[in-house]
Amino acid sequence: MKILVMGGTRFIGVSLVKLLVDQGHQVTLFNRGKKPSPVAGLRTIIGDRTDPQQLRDKLSGESFEAIFDNNGRELSDTKPLVEIFRDRLQHFVYMSSAGVYLDGDILPYHETDAVDPKSRHKGKLDTEAYLQQVLAESGFPYTSIRPTYIYGPRNYNDVEAWFFDRIVRDRPIPIPGNGKFITQLGHVADLASAMAAVLGNQKAIGEIYNISDTRYVTFIGLAKQCAIAAGKDPSSLNFVYYNPKDFDFGKKKAFPFRLQHFFASVTKATQDLNWQPKYDLLSGLKTSFEQDYLPSNRHQADIDFSTDEQILK
Repeated sequence: MKILVMGGTRFIGVSLVKLLVDQGHQVTLFNRGKKPSPVAGLRTIIGDRTDPQQLRDKLSGESFEAIFDNNGRELSDTKPLVEIFRDRLQHFVYMSSAGVYLDGDILPYHETDAVDPKSRHKGKLDTEAYLQQVLAESGFPYTSIRPTYIYGPRNYNDVEAWFFDRIVRDRPIPIPGNGKFITQLGHVADLASAMAAVLGNQKAIGEIYNISDTRYVTFIGLAKQCAIAAGKDPSSLNFVYYNPKDFDFGKKKAFPFRLQHFFASVTKATQDLNWQPKYDLLSGLKTSFEQDYLPSNRHQADIDFSTDEQILK
């Protein structure tokens, strides 16, 4: 297929673009041109997607069969793109987030569960509502993807690296509460394979899919898996438990996860998309540590542990 990927040079985009090229698709990127293409020789259209006029000027004359909108945060990011290609696409795949779900007592989250209108991902909820409207009006063929926490090589968010930073330096690991909150991580390569599996699948039109691992983990369990991935004895970890309400961290983030149970069912995706995650948590964390954390020399970098010190005092 002839495919346009919005972004394509960071984290999710890198894994997705490499996979699409390996599958034989003709891929074009649209981004600001600040980072190199993950695959040499790919055509890149340089532009700022937040400027609707630039989108019209640079894309109106283009023709694609599918679009992956990986970096649209607000409705204003995505609506101009949809308007350009509204009547001439086979598939539009939108990157949403499982963070849109309303905190509830019954888990895992399913795609039909209530969403939080006050979520910090409200822009993605607005976009999903718009895409559903356009589907109803004109049959616009969209699919929305809702991942939980994403990890893996090139992760620019401190998820697994937050734990590695403390583990490789033999530092105490501050854990909010009792460390028993249950969360869920999905490997970036598994997310990319699910996104690619959407293409050409008529079952996926107009649908939303949670994408992540099939299993869940506690905060303490995640720390221990990170230790094993880093070649450390998990029994040697020094956990320091604290009540976040006792501290004022200002704008700094003391812990990388929301302090609640947070995990979603991926059954719908496994059934509709004929997809299964390849990585269990430990094997996935090893790819992060061996292919990214160590080669980037982050284990020798100057890390800000000021929130840790505030807790430890």
